[in-house]
Amino acid sequence: MTTEVDQASQDNKDVRRLDRVIIRFAGDSGDGMQLTGDRFTSETASLGNDLSTLPNFPAEIRAPAGTLPGVSSFQVHFADHDILTPGDAPDVLVAMNPAALKANVPDVPRGAEIIVNTDEFTSRALTKVGYAGNPLEDGSLDGYRVHRVPLTTLTVEALKGFDLTRKEAGRSKNMFALGLLSWMYHRPTEGTETFLRRKFAKRPEIAEANITAFRAGWNFGETTEDFAVSYEVLPAATAFPAGTYRNISGNLALAYGLIAASRCADLPLYLGSYPITPASDVLHELSRHKNFGVRTFQAEDEIAGIGAALGAAFGGALGVTTTSGPGVALKSETIGLAVSLELPLLIIDIQRGGPSTGLPTKTEQADLLQAMYGRNGEAPVPIVAPSTPAECFTAALDAARIALTYRTPVFLLSDGYLANGSEPWRIPDADELPDLRVQFATGANHTLDDGTEVFWPYKRDSATLARPWAVPGTPGLEHRIGGIEKQDGTGNISYDPANHDHMVRTRQAKTDGIAVPDVVVDDPSGAPGEGAKVLVLGWGSTYGPITAAVRRIRRAGGHIAQTHVRSLNPFPANLGDVLRAYDRVVLPEMNLGQLATLLRAKYLVDVRSITQVTGLPFKAEQLASAFKEALDDVH
Repeated sequence: MTTEVDQASQDNKDVRRLDRVIIRFAGDSGDGMQLTGDRFTSETASLGNDLSTLPNFPAEIRAPAGTLPGVSSFQVHFADHDILTPGDAPDVLVAMNPAALKANVPDVPRGAEIIVNTDEFTSRALTKVGYAGNPLEDGSLDGYRVHRVPLTTLTVEALKGFDLTRKEAGRSKNMFALGLLSWMYHRPTEGTETFLRRKFAKRPEIAEANITAFRAGWNFGETTEDFAVSYEVLPAATAFPAGTYRNISGNLALAYGLIAASRCADLPLYLGSYPITPASDVLHELSRHKNFGVRTFQAEDEIAGIGAALGAAFGGALGVTTTSGPGVALKSETIGLAVSLELPLLIIDIQRGGPSTGLPTKTEQADLLQAMYGRNGEAPVPIVAPSTPAECFTAALDAARIALTYRTPVFLLSDGYLANGSEPWRIPDADELPDLRVQFATGANHTLDDGTEVFWPYKRDSATLARPWAVPGTPGLEHRIGGIEKQDGTGNISYDPANHDHMVRTRQAKTDGIAVPDVVVDDPSGAPGEGAKVLVLGWGSTYGPITAAVRRIRRAGGHIAQTHVRSLNPFPANLGDVLRAYDRVVLPEMNLGQLATLLRAKYLVDVRSITQVTGLPFKAEQLASAFKEALDDVH
C-alpha cells in the first residue's frame, strides 16, 4: 500500500491517495464475506480500478461457526495501474470473529490495519480457537494498527426501528462493515443499494434493513474519531485499451464464451451437466439464457450429462459438458467414444484439489495428465488452458473452433482460482468474434468404382483430416455410429488390424495437426538465446503470479524471459526451439510437475519444476525468490 499524496477533506479528515490496496474480509462462512467482497469488488470495478480477487471458503454449506475450518474470506487487490494477482498479503484485514483473526493474521504484515468485531471476542469464542487470552488486550497485536469496532452492537442499534430480533439484525453486520470500508476507500454506494433492493425484492423490509446497516457503516466512518483518515485509489486510466468494461469471474466468462461460440457457429448450444464444485456456476449461468438458443440439462449423474451432450453433438448442436476432476474420471469412457465417433464436444474441467473428493473449494492444476491420457486406448484429445478469468471467454471460443473444425472432443482446463476470481474484462465488439460456422454434409461425397455416388461418413478433409458432420435425418446420409472401430471411409465396423492401425494414427495425426499459435516469448534482453539465460514457462492460472514475480526480478535488474502456453495438446510448433534456446527453464505448477514431465519426455529438455499443492495460488514473492535462485545458478 503506497501513499502518494495527502490532502484535507471537507470534514477535516485526511484523504490519502494510494496507488494500490489489498483488503481481506474474513468471518464465518455464514457471515456473508463472499457477498461483502463481491459488492466491494463490483463498486471498485465501476470506479475504473484494475483489480483481482481471491475468494476462499470452506467446502461445507454451513461450516462449524466460530472454528478455524469454518473461516471464509475474500481478498480484493485494486489499483490505479495494471495488476495481475489478488496480492500476497493484505493491507487491511476485516476480522468478524476470533477464528477469522487467528486464521488470517499470519498473512498480515506488521503495520497493516486490522478491523475487528469486538462483540465476538468472548471467552467462549476465544477458547474455541485456542486463544489463551484476548489478543486485543495481551499486546500480541501491538505491531498492527488495530481498530476495535463493535460491529454487531452498532448494527443492531442502527436497525432498532425495524421489527427484527437482535439475531436477525446482527446478520446485517457484514453490510455495516461494507459501508465502513466503502467510506474508507471512497467506493460508490448506489450500486450496492440497488443490488440489495433487487436481491431482496420479495422481502423489502430485509432490503431496507441491509441498506440502513450499510449507510450506518458509512456514517460511522465519517463521524468516529477512530478512523481519522480515508483513502483514495484513482481509476487505472492507462491500464486498459479503450472500450466498455465489466467485472467478470472466470466461470461467468466461460459461460459467455460458450454462448458467443454457439452464435458465431450458428448452432444451438446444449449443455449436459451434473452439479459439481467449482463448475456449477457455468450450469447456473447458461440456464438463464434460453433466449440465445441455449438448452441446459441437469442430468442424474456425470455419465448421463456427457452422454446427452455427445448425443446433442451427433444431432448437430454445439455439445458441452462441465465438471471437475472427479467428474472427468466418470466421463472418460464417453470421451473415448467421442474420440472414436469424431464429433465436436467441449469438456470443461474446472480443476480442484484432489485426489477423490479432495479439496472441493480449493484450486489445483493436477488434471493435466488425466486430460491427456485418462482414457483407454490411444485416444488423443486437444487441450486448451486459459490463464486469467477474462481469458476464459476467448479460450471457450478457441476450444469451440478446434472442436468444430477438426471434429473432435476438446478439453478446456480452468481451475478454482480462475473460476471464482474476477478481473475487468473488455466486452468485445461483435465484429471481433471469429466466424465458426460449419458446413453440414448434405449429399453424397464419394464415387464408387462403378460410378455410384454414396456418402462416406469417414471420408476426410485433406487439410484438417476431419470427417463430415451429417445431421441425423438428412436423406441419403444414414450412417452407423458406435464405439467399435470403423473402416476408414465407409464407417463400417472393422476388425482389420491394418485398418485399426491406420485409424489410430489418423486420429493422432489430426490432433497433432491442429493449428495453434506459436508461443510468444517476453524477453527484454533480445531474441530467445541472445539475452536472458533463464526462461520462466507457465500454463493456466499461474500466469498472474508468474508475471508479477518476473516484473519484480526485472525491476531489481535481473534479466529473465517469460512465456505462457495456452495449447497443451498439441504443443505450439516453436515450443521446442524456444525451450532449447535457454540455459535454464523454470516451470511453476500447482501440481507435482505434470507439464514438466510432458516437456521433458517430448523435447528432452531439463525443465526445472516449482511445485505447490496447498489448494492456494502461488504468491508473487515466493516465485520471485525461486526465480532469483535460478538466475544465481546460471551465473
